Amino acid sequence: MKLIAAVDKNWAIGFKGKLLASIRADQMNFKKLTLGKVVVLGRKTMDTFPGGRPLAQRRNIILSRNPEYKVKDAEVVHSKEELLELIVKEKINSDDVFIIGGESLYKEFLPLCDTAIITKINYSYEADAYFPNLDKDDEWECVEEGEEQTCFDMEFIFTRYERKKPAEPEEEEA
Repeated sequence: MKLIAAVDKNWAIGFKGKLLASIRADQMNFKKLTLGKVVVLGRKTMDTFPGGRPLAQRRNIILSRNPEYKVKDAEVVHSKEELLELIVKEKINSDDVFIIGGESLYKEFLPLCDTAIITKINYSYEADAYFPNLDKDDEWECVEEGEEQTCFDMEFIFTRYERKKPAEPEEEEA
């Protein structure tokens, strides 16, 4: 599974239920990477979508503890375990599953993911929701960093982090 997010200098992702910035190039990159794939999101993130509608041309799976919660044209699961069972049962390629927010889902699924696609915005926003800081996590390394881009006066870069592979045990010489 993969995580995908846009973060500021402090790894912040949102404030009062909204994204910190709207960058067209980031939105286009998100769309390109997730079209035809499975997106997993929390109920609060779903509530921020225009018209409360799921993302088009993607399989939307919403995680909500509320057993009554339903969304037209989306699936609802009620636990991480239920989501994982669905992925196994339907033989969904885990490489096609993107965790897209919010904060609690990123934290809950981080241990199960091996790739994080992060748009880093070179600015510090007022925020109340954060993505785990992968630069301070020994299990992760930045393996790809794009060229700096600008949207109006916002500088940003696309990055890709991967979970470090465990070291192979050294073979003893005979």
